[in-house]
Amino acid sequence: MGRRGRSSFWTEPQYFVTTTVVNFAKVFTKPHYCDLLVSNIKHYQEKYEFVVYAYVIMPSHFHWIVGVDPSVGTISDVMRDIKKYSAWDVLGQLEADGRKDLLEMFRREAVGFRDQKRKFWVKRFHDEVITTDEMLRVKVDYIHNNPVVAGLAGKPEDYPFSSARNYLLGDHSILNIETDWFD
Repeated sequence: MGRRGRSSFWTEPQYFVTTTVVNFAKVFTKPHYCDLLVSNIKHYQEKYEFVVYAYVIMPSHFHWIVGVDPSVGTISDVMRDIKKYSAWDVLGQLEADGRKDLLEMFRREAVGFRDQKRKFWVKRFHDEVITTDEMLRVKVDYIHNNPVVAGLAGKPEDYPFSSARNYLLGDHSILNIETDWFD
């Protein structure tokens, strides 16, 4: 695998992360909801200086591979802020769109959580440390094929909210992805 001038790819930890909307609610079915999540990722990318290697926003969850610099922010810091502020943005948009059904479900899910009126994301996120180039490739392939397996696209690059477009089409218009590691 080419390194393009890098002595080591593994200078900072990389994580395969999944987080899910409560009850697997299919919120990210319209581009404007996905755009809100992407906007939060971009904002916190500036703050925490993380690198995104792959992502996909599915209707009820998202996966990504992210490299963090723990001296700037841990994976927990990144996920805490992205989940918190994307939830606020998406819930606000659901209100504007009159999605009372979803909003009521998110209110019910908050019962029992102190100081929380609505619960959008599940409490935790799942993360795995990427330890080898092979593991990275397997996880990137999984991410890119997720919409195809789910029947949302015929080919990985057909799904708009996936880094498959970055890798296969050179399209970084939605989110800039680090693709230089891939040959």
